[in-house]
Amino acid sequence: MQQTSRRSSLTRMPVLPLRGMMVFPHMVLHFDVGRSKSVAALEKAMLEDQYIFLVAQKNADVDEPQLEDLCRMGTIAHIKQVLNLPGDSIRVLVEGIRRATLEAIVEEEPFLLADVRGIKEETLKETPELKALVRTTHEYFEEYCKASNRVSQETLRSVMDVSKADQLSDIIAANVLTQLEDRQAILEKVSVSDRLETLCGILLRETELADVEKQVQARIKKQIEKNQKDYYLREQIKAIQTELGEREATDIEDLREKMEETPLNDEARKKVERELERLSRMPQGTPEIGVSRTYVEWILELPWGKTTPDNLNLKRARKVLEDDHYGLEQVKERIIEYLAVLRMKKDMKGPILCFVGPPGVGKTSIVRAISKAVGREFVQMSLGGVRDEAEIRGHRRTYVGAIPGRIIAGMKQAGSMNPVFLFDEIDKMSSDFRGDPSAALLEVLDAEQNHSFRDHYLELPFDLSRVMFITTANAVDTIPPPLLDRLEIIEVPSYTEEEKLKIAKRHLLPKQVVQHGLETRSVRIADKVMRSLIEGYTREAGVRTLERTLARVVRKATVEILDTGATQVIVTPDKLREYLGAVKFLRDLPEKESRVGVVVGLAYTAVGGETLEVECTIMQGSGALQLTGKLGDVMQESAKAALSWVRTHSAGWGIHPDFFKQNDIHIHVPEGAVPKDGPSAGVTLATALVSALTAIPVKQSVAMTGEITLRGRVLPIGGVKEKLLAAYRAGIPLVLIPKDNEKDLEEIPAGVLDKVKVLTISDIEEVLQTALVSPLPSTSSSKSDKSDADTEPLPIPPAPASLPGAFGRA
Repeated sequence: MQQTSRRSSLTRMPVLPLRGMMVFPHMVLHFDVGRSKSVAALEKAMLEDQYIFLVAQKNADVDEPQLEDLCRMGTIAHIKQVLNLPGDSIRVLVEGIRRATLEAIVEEEPFLLADVRGIKEETLKETPELKALVRTTHEYFEEYCKASNRVSQETLRSVMDVSKADQLSDIIAANVLTQLEDRQAILEKVSVSDRLETLCGILLRETELADVEKQVQARIKKQIEKNQKDYYLREQIKAIQTELGEREATDIEDLREKMEETPLNDEARKKVERELERLSRMPQGTPEIGVSRTYVEWILELPWGKTTPDNLNLKRARKVLEDDHYGLEQVKERIIEYLAVLRMKKDMKGPILCFVGPPGVGKTSIVRAISKAVGREFVQMSLGGVRDEAEIRGHRRTYVGAIPGRIIAGMKQAGSMNPVFLFDEIDKMSSDFRGDPSAALLEVLDAEQNHSFRDHYLELPFDLSRVMFITTANAVDTIPPPLLDRLEIIEVPSYTEEEKLKIAKRHLLPKQVVQHGLETRSVRIADKVMRSLIEGYTREAGVRTLERTLARVVRKATVEILDTGATQVIVTPDKLREYLGAVKFLRDLPEKESRVGVVVGLAYTAVGGETLEVECTIMQGSGALQLTGKLGDVMQESAKAALSWVRTHSAGWGIHPDFFKQNDIHIHVPEGAVPKDGPSAGVTLATALVSALTAIPVKQSVAMTGEITLRGRVLPIGGVKEKLLAAYRAGIPLVLIPKDNEKDLEEIPAGVLDKVKVLTISDIEEVLQTALVSPLPSTSSSKSDKSDADTEPLPIPPAPASLPGAFGRA
């Protein structure tokens, strides 16, 4: 091996990488060598001139360091002693000679051999600046020793005795500094002045850190002492209470431990700590003990910070919705859109969905399906008949028997911060002297406010922003406008008979069979029999009555199976009549004979669409208009508007103007116990008036709906789908709807439009041309030139012998 002269600045020698330590010039220390390459390098150095290059590794975890893993500055050391230890380890005693830089590694096997450039020591001159640096270093070192407890008195004295500037920095760095980066920084400084300045900066930093450590340790010690004192005092209290036979103090300790485990917010934690401290000082028998304990338990039992992971797989959600509900395609699609957005934006402050539809169409069950699809807990709160604001916000603790509101109670029941929370029947709330619960819901359903909802009982902020709130209602008319503004309305329509048939076969009948303990398919009902059951024994928009009727059939079949020992019962038409009795509802087939003053109208009620017959009759009197059938204010106004339009145009039909002064008009909508209201009966009322005045019969195969104006225009109305379904169920082949409602026909099932023809009308003249069996009589202007005194009123048209009622048969 070629080796240059030692007098040259570039020397080739073995390299010994050091892990977690460093050797400075003028420093003697021993360390153990275990790696094979390090042992080989040591042996090579011992065979030659006993000089070796010691350099620190940047990462102590590297077993086979390369050039980039080693620091550039190291120390050329002289090996003083080598001692073999058990286990192939060697203990070596070395003395640092001078600094050197690692230029290149020329060999890696069997040990590291490198070119090293030695650094000539600086010739020191005793300048005032150097003396000041030495004195400053001594002062900083002494301050560091006072602030830190890591330096012994012997080390302090030995360092303070060092006066040579070149040795002072190396001795302090080797014996005091703990971080490898700091020691390497001192080693790499060639200038003694730079070395001392760098060391002073490090000592100043470490002194400040030591002061901070002392403060932290003092606080920790004080806290530990306080905790130990509190523990000692509580143990004494517990022992005293045990000796006196009073209540166990372990309950308070259990509550305190539970508080430590619960991630409360700062305000809640302070309030619980204060309440527990107060509870621990209450004497036995104080009535307030139970109140205070209940308050703390309510706070700790809430699901602070607990959430359930969302399952936002859209395919799974679609499958769950399809399995649980038939039809309702638009509703399902809106739910999938909601979940898709929630998946893309985890913290979505989305709209509050409100499912609106008749009873029994599956509003509540579809919310349960949403909860099941997303994988969240489900909480239901019925708002029907709620009048007290405290039901929502709770009672204040000053009242005896105060409890939290049903919002907080529902969150406790859910056990998570992100349940699906259903407000059922939100349109059934009302208000009285106890407050307005709908106003209290404004904060709950507002995404900008509900992150810090405060219940009157707890008086703590509770986060409701992650709750998926969903509401249901039968109608939006009774929902207060401010609350309605926060809701996204999703119409849940009533079912057609075809949809009811599918629902009964796929869901209702199998469910009832299982609930009654029977085997699958042990009760079978053919489609024809099922249709007879739907049409003859139920009349509703939903399927709730249908399910109850099927349950009755299954119960009868269960008795028959037990009596006869049969394994299967097939329900025939005769058996259906035997089980359920006579048919309750007959299909409202259109009458073959046209009737005078009787018109088939369509209404949208809370139970879906219904047909109603408006009856009008004329009799001698004083020109009064009598309205019966429990009509609301809006419907009465529609009747007056229709009468005004008829009177305006009656002259063209040959009716004397004084006719309305000498005769009374009576309009009646059968089944007077059922309230009826709304403007959509305007065209029906006008047609009935014209028919009764002209004695022209109205086709009973025509049903109509629409609002009328004084000019005879027909305005759009709501509930078109439900009204057309009512006409479809009644078997009416022709329905007249306003022209502006033509767009609503897209929502009507194709099977309904195949059997019900729909005509759109824009004015009442078109209605009369279609609904009356013959054209209206007309007179020329010359025929009405007679004076009023010479004109006799037309005779009263004969009233029909019988006027059947048609409204509200369900």
